[in-house]
Amino acid sequence: MLKDPKEILQEYWGYSDFKESQEEIITSILNKKDVLALLPTGGGKSICFQVPALVNDGICIVVSPLIALIKNQVDNLKSKGIKALALTGGISQDDVIDLLDNCLYGNYKFLYLSPERLQQDLVQNRIQEMNVNLVAIDEAHCISQWGNDFRPSYLTCSILRELAPKAPIIA
Repeated sequence: MLKDPKEILQEYWGYSDFKESQEEIITSILNKKDVLALLPTGGGKSICFQVPALVNDGICIVVSPLIALIKNQVDNLKSKGIKALALTGGISQDDVIDLLDNCLYGNYKFLYLSPERLQQDLVQNRIQEMNVNLVAIDEAHCISQWGNDFRPSYLTCSILRELAPKAPIIA
């Protein structure tokens, strides 16, 4: 039986209740709706995709722009006993294949990757084989061409709609 979001929040984060609009965002995701979540720094955006990913079977694909942010998120999840991994630069092709195999067969809950890594055929092909329960586009403001931190590769994140058509998307 799937767990209740508040039980997951308590078990892994030690909080008995959600902040502000977190519960509404999580409920929308669990109802298979796409969500654009606008929360302030420190507003608990990560919980908005991490909790529903833990409620459902499958893996959450998280696209994030910064290696340090990816490493921090993955380390934090691992410290809670949650299976997460990252595909960052500087990883050999064999290691990428091994990590993607872990996503398919190792009961991992989170795969973090950069938008540039998402452009690789190998990664795209393997995502199609995964049971993706949610797609999270972290730091989605990087999509805006009018911002000072525009990342052209973020424009290709839309491929995830094709690769995981049943998964809701949160940005």
